[in-house]
Amino acid sequence: MCAFSLLCQHNVERYNAYDAVADDNEPVVVPGVEKRIEVTRAQAPGFFRAPGFEKIADQIELAQGEADGAVVNSFLEMEPEYVAGYAAARKMKVWTIGPVSLYHQHAATLAKRGNTTTAIDADECLRWLEGKEPNTVLYVSFGSIVHADPKQVIELGLGLEGSGHPFVWVLKNPAQYGEDVREFLQDLEERVAGRGMLVRGWSPQVLILNHAAVGGFVTHCGWNSTMEAIAAGLPVVTWPHFSDQFLNEKLAVEVLGIGVGVGIKEPLMWMSKKEIVVGREVVEAAIRSIMDGGEEGKERRTKALALSEKARAAVQKGGSSLGNLLDLIKHFESISNLTEKLTPKNPLSKPSP
Repeated sequence: MCAFSLLCQHNVERYNAYDAVADDNEPVVVPGVEKRIEVTRAQAPGFFRAPGFEKIADQIELAQGEADGAVVNSFLEMEPEYVAGYAAARKMKVWTIGPVSLYHQHAATLAKRGNTTTAIDADECLRWLEGKEPNTVLYVSFGSIVHADPKQVIELGLGLEGSGHPFVWVLKNPAQYGEDVREFLQDLEERVAGRGMLVRGWSPQVLILNHAAVGGFVTHCGWNSTMEAIAAGLPVVTWPHFSDQFLNEKLAVEVLGIGVGVGIKEPLMWMSKKEIVVGREVVEAAIRSIMDGGEEGKERRTKALALSEKARAAVQKGGSSLGNLLDLIKHFESISNLTEKLTPKNPLSKPSP
């Protein structure tokens, strides 16, 4: 995850910010950061601090305390104060080496990102996008774990239809839904033929996000997806579900100013037993806000494009991320060399062939 999320989560735990609140949904101000950021225990319980994961969470915390540093898929120019803050709080080196999605930009590589078998042929997808005007297509995907509630699938579909924008909507496992949802998706596909593409399974996400026709991303705010959106210069509709996704949303919306939330305040998986459904009107309004949201929408897009330029510069020669990647390699080479020198040699051992 990003340095912002790491620092917020670390400081909430370090300063025992939740001790004064009894309700998991009562907000507290994250201590030790300049910008006022509010979180709840439900949104940010701690790294792996979920029921059944307590032991591994403790093991992770111990391992972090003994680590040489942290390697982060981010870039210094995006969050300099949070990189410095986390390094100081942990008293360790923080190597920002991202966006890692920008290191290999060959078409064949992009087409295979995420999974070796996609549900749609990359060439077919590109042909469909080629027929669309620049910045008009919305990409919708909730990552590799989330499986939306049946009611939510219908409301999301109707919101996409009502927005009037072309869209590519990725549905990983539609066969798991009942007959009513499958029929709805079939009918929707017929109604939006030519304007909407439904992908049933995996899609070449990085390839799609970097196409000129794509102008926005409805995302669950998983860090890989968030970073890929930033690298592509896209504003986002934020729809967090669990883990670091709520903090990633706050980075996108409140810190970077490139996103609009749909209003989710509680986890939608594992810890939540409530039925939380975002209505079609909210979906439609959020989409319009990032795709054609007047001056505010234009400002979000301008900020997203500026971040994309900085991200691309960071992984080039002389850039901060490439420099950190080389420094990371150098750091462990020096440790390896020192270990070799200090390791006693066994006079009885035979030389390697």
